[in-house]
Amino acid sequence: MIAPEGKVILIPASVFLLVLGFLSYKSGNVWIKSTFIIDFIFVIFSLYFFRDPERAIPEDSSKFISPADGKVVQIIDINDPEVGQAKQISIFLSVFNVHKQVVPMGGEIVHSKYNKGKFLAAWNHKASMDNEQTEVLFQTKSGLKYKVKQIAGLIARRILCYMNESVSYERGDKLGFIRFGSRVDIIVPYSFNIDVKVGDIVENSKSILGSEV
Repeated sequence: MIAPEGKVILIPASVFLLVLGFLSYKSGNVWIKSTFIIDFIFVIFSLYFFRDPERAIPEDSSKFISPADGKVVQIIDINDPEVGQAKQISIFLSVFNVHKQVVPMGGEIVHSKYNKGKFLAAWNHKASMDNEQTEVLFQTKSGLKYKVKQIAGLIARRILCYMNESVSYERGDKLGFIRFGSRVDIIVPYSFNIDVKVGDIVENSKSILGSEV
């Protein structure tokens, strides 16, 4: 399946590819042929990048699933103004990862806000504080507060977040999408049991990051 967020890129690129293919066939111009090849590669890459595979969500609702695909690059202790003493799990998404994000544990949106910022490389840990990002604060039925931050990277310049304040969402619901390489930070209470370590590869909806105490 292809994510709908890719249509704005795939449709024009595909139309352009057809036009270039026709012109290349008719004229034989080497520059048109070269442009056709470049656009063909871009379309194939975009089809791969905007894939949206269906995944089974673990049945145990007490388990906190990964909101994003990628590699766990950092797990640190922080002090968050709304969560309090907390742990931050950072996931780096390369251009080869699925770029859809999902809700990791059902709850109500306390706030969803956008912060303008820089476009540092997403693997740079300063990106968590300095880069353009959205921040979503959830509160579960049990009172657990946690955050998911979608962070732009060096190439990623478009963050889409579908969370609305005061609305409740279920685990696995679509949270958003980031176009091209990026980073997702998850902030959970300090008492949270983390089941992953730095270097682990995780998948949205499928991988378990931990559980509430």
